[in-house]
Amino acid sequence: MRDYVHYDRFLDRLSLDVYPELPGAIADMVTGQVMGDLVRGGILVPGLRILDIGCGQGVALERFRDHGLTAEGITLGTDYEVCLNKGLRVHQMDQNFMTFADGAFDFLWCRHVLEHSVAPFFTLSEYLRITRPGGRIYVEVPAPDTSAHHERNPNHYSVLPDCLWQALFARAGLTLEGRVVLNFELACGPDEYWAYLLRR
Repeated sequence: MRDYVHYDRFLDRLSLDVYPELPGAIADMVTGQVMGDLVRGGILVPGLRILDIGCGQGVALERFRDHGLTAEGITLGTDYEVCLNKGLRVHQMDQNFMTFADGAFDFLWCRHVLEHSVAPFFTLSEYLRITRPGGRIYVEVPAPDTSAHHERNPNHYSVLPDCLWQALFARAGLTLEGRVVLNFELACGPDEYWAYLLRR
């Protein structure tokens, strides 16, 4: 037990870096576009048990509801209360230490949350654990070295190259079904996100 004391203290210090995730135009646009594609493609259908990991203030949860899908989310900090006040089903939980049963979910929505992990390989093992065999996981992360400099964000610890993300997905036991590059023009210049559809 003594071996984990320093790591626990380290994680406690990092909890101070949590900040509210305010809704924004790009997040809303990408969420609507991707979710619409998944619904039209028959990947998101009524009856699935869906988890939004790092749900922020409920942008995706509200979209799921608009599509007639049942979803719940996990978040930390003040976003938890915001979601509760909107009538959304949320849990105050860290993505690395989820208390859900093995295979509890059919679909995980993980948009801009994995880069906040200090141990993404471990985090992916948790994603795998709570996803049923054959279930799917949508992961979206920011690319490094863009004009937005996501790697400089105070609580972005894993802004990794595409080749490493794909290697970690494979090592975690996930199969890549699709990958999309999302490009944007910001006030500071061009930005890029990578979206992956994975199957357990």
